[in-house]
Amino acid sequence: MISTALRWLVLVSFIIVTIGGNVLVCLAVGLSRRLWRIANCFVVSLAVTDFLLGLLVLPLSATLELRSGNWPLGGALCNIYISLDVMLCTSSILNLLAISVDRYLAISAPLSYSRRVTPLRVTLALTTIWGLSLALSFVPIHLGWNTVDYRVQHLDWVMGDEAIEGRYCQFEWNNNYVVIYAFGSFYLPLLAMCGMYLCIFRVAREQVRRIRAATPSFARIASTASIAQEHKATVTLAAVLGAFIICWFPYFTFFICMGIKEKTNPPNMVHSVVLWLGYFNSALNPILYPAFNRDFRRAYGELLNCTGPSRRKPLFVPVSVYKSKALAHDS
Repeated sequence: MISTALRWLVLVSFIIVTIGGNVLVCLAVGLSRRLWRIANCFVVSLAVTDFLLGLLVLPLSATLELRSGNWPLGGALCNIYISLDVMLCTSSILNLLAISVDRYLAISAPLSYSRRVTPLRVTLALTTIWGLSLALSFVPIHLGWNTVDYRVQHLDWVMGDEAIEGRYCQFEWNNNYVVIYAFGSFYLPLLAMCGMYLCIFRVAREQVRRIRAATPSFARIASTASIAQEHKATVTLAAVLGAFIICWFPYFTFFICMGIKEKTNPPNMVHSVVLWLGYFNSALNPILYPAFNRDFRRAYGELLNCTGPSRRKPLFVPVSVYKSKALAHDS
């Protein structure tokens, strides 16, 4: 009982931190003028993905964890739960890919960035990300493309029918399709993002070298201010990408190896570790933003009343104050 209660406490705390942290990211971007940049639309989309994971998927995953994989809600809801899990993971990797492309455009061609990255194009990109994530998750699972016999998994399950041996609510990775899916939706985008960030850091280093060589020392600070801001944003999002690799790479590698088997294995310790390591990424992102970005730290502080507006100096002093000072001076 003590062990079960402790596991419940840890899992519930983890879910609350995930939901609360990503709500904080959305509020920070929405309420802080410093973060009103078109590139942060992808950051908000990533935070919404992690928020939905914490709200819709993690409670069911925690229930499965404590019930040793037994699913009491029937096959239809199991497939919906799995589809949501796959959709939100796909959305995360596509949002990170969009972020890396945005960073590359901002660093490599800053003068033409505003012409290339317009609100309309960002809206189309976000619509494409969520549309692809929805299609790549719900369609294959509900058409049976991921199973050995290409039949839709879990259709014969009914409510409360979890006591039958071998019935575990898992995504079946049992044929060549899911291997292709994993490489197409995770490994190849991941390789593209790593290559993109490598190019970004090379361009950034070359820009700094050119500025130092061509700009006099007294004007160098003003010339490098805007580029330094872009570099800080790039470092922040590169840290987010690194955390995503560390958290999700073991999950996909483990299930690629399991995909060659024709039998769905019951949940075990390795399965739980790689799965919740991937989920940990959703709680980690809201911590990485303020750790690497001063604007996010300030926005978080204002939202949490650490450095609220009452401590700021007023931008406008009432006219009556000046009048009273003038009268006192004349007297």
